[in-house]
Amino acid sequence: MKKILIFTLLLVSTMLTGKAQSSKSTSSNSAPKTETSDPDNLASQFFSQVMGVAISATSNTKMYQFVYDWLGTPYRLGGNTKKGIDCSGFAKAMYDKVFNTSILRSSRDIFSMTDPLSKDELKVGDLVFFKIKSRSITHVGVYVGDNRFAHASSSRGVMISDLDEPYYKRYFYKGGRIIEDFKEE
Repeated sequence: MKKILIFTLLLVSTMLTGKAQSSKSTSSNSAPKTETSDPDNLASQFFSQVMGVAISATSNTKMYQFVYDWLGTPYRLGGNTKKGIDCSGFAKAMYDKVFNTSILRSSRDIFSMTDPLSKDELKVGDLVFFKIKSRSITHVGVYVGDNRFAHASSSRGVMISDLDEPYYKRYFYKGGRIIEDFKEE
């Protein structure tokens, strides 16, 4: 219900903004169309607002649509459906659907498929790994830009979090980019 309400409010807001801009442009006789009439730009604006990332970081609308569709899905260890999913299942599903890449099922195994990265090297679609109260990797998420990542939290289900939140900052281990040899042609 929250998703529908947020979506509706943002859609109305975006439409009103677009209408106001288009009426300004017609009244000032400027020929170029406003950017809000572009559906991809509208999607980018929407995902930028919902996910709290800069509009410049929302170029992969397929990825943002995937995340949006899964937001609020409950956490379930070993789960891989909308009835319940865990962090590695979420990352695997995203990579399958959005990046056409098959990755392994556990966060530790997924890490073995990556080139490790520091936080400042992360790009949209990279993976982020955490060692939460453990010496080994226990959690994985997908970087969505502007220091944020999408993941299946054991306490709140699929959500978007900030890498600078004290909890995630404390347990962040490394980022990772899938090694080219593992990507499907």
